[in-house]
Amino acid sequence: MDFELDRFVFKRVLDEDPATRSVVLLGTLRPSSSDIPDAQAKPAIVRIERTALPSFSDGLIATAKLIETTDIYAWMLGWLSHSEDRPDVKINVICPATDVHIRKYSTQQVHIVRETPALYERIVRPYMDAFPASRTQWVEEIVSGRSEAEKVLYRSPPEAAPFGFLILPDMKWDLANTTSLYLVALTLLPNIKSLRDLNRSHLPLLHAIRREAANVAKSRWGLEGTELRLFVHYQPSYYHFHVHIVNANHTSLRGMVVGQAHMLDDIISLLELDESTGSSIFQRMTHSYGLGEQHGLFSAMQAAQSEL
Repeated sequence: MDFELDRFVFKRVLDEDPATRSVVLLGTLRPSSSDIPDAQAKPAIVRIERTALPSFSDGLIATAKLIETTDIYAWMLGWLSHSEDRPDVKINVICPATDVHIRKYSTQQVHIVRETPALYERIVRPYMDAFPASRTQWVEEIVSGRSEAEKVLYRSPPEAAPFGFLILPDMKWDLANTTSLYLVALTLLPNIKSLRDLNRSHLPLLHAIRREAANVAKSRWGLEGTELRLFVHYQPSYYHFHVHIVNANHTSLRGMVVGQAHMLDDIISLLELDESTGSSIFQRMTHSYGLGEQHGLFSAMQAAQSEL
């Protein structure tokens, strides 16, 4: 389906965040053809985020309006000059948006829960196993090369199987400002769903992701490996193992908070210290993380906290 935004009919605001300068809107997308009745309009989520400011250059500010001055200080409003290479906002569209998407992007209270190995087996793993394949179909399209193949920055050679991966820009990045650089590494096989599945046998994979992420950032944008922050979410938003790769100076992301993000370096170190046989440290650990009240795991996990 095409996504001309002039066909978007606003319904309500799901969420807004001054820290990330973003707003999430719920509405519908009217059919593109006049022969199709508006009743067939599909639910749509539109997320609008202000892009990162570019490096200053002559002519960047088109006009400015003075608000107030006091001694050596002045306050102004400013308008940036228009540029085809420098967009003002980044817009993401989900259509058709399901009830799951609407709950995920709505403002919600977050609670910290503890997940023991027993709760993982009883509550979380069945939830993951029942996760509809349609929810990760977009990942399979990318991994197979049927979608976004031209955006892939790195793909493991065939001999890297079964621990191959690819690196491409994340949909959260505007593809313009390296200060907000955001890439993602996706494993090529779906047998690793989350942090809980990692063990020492996956160390070559994790080392390779760290190495190639640094190589891509250096060759494409001149960034050093020390200028990157690599992390893994638990709980993740989708159950196909992936690593987030962002500019280390891009610190306003919600997904980097304690209780969700785990540094790839720390994951590697823990696995290197782990036993070579038996269950891995991530299988034996109790994990604490934030869950929004609209998350599919929330009710069961919240009720189970009284057992701990």
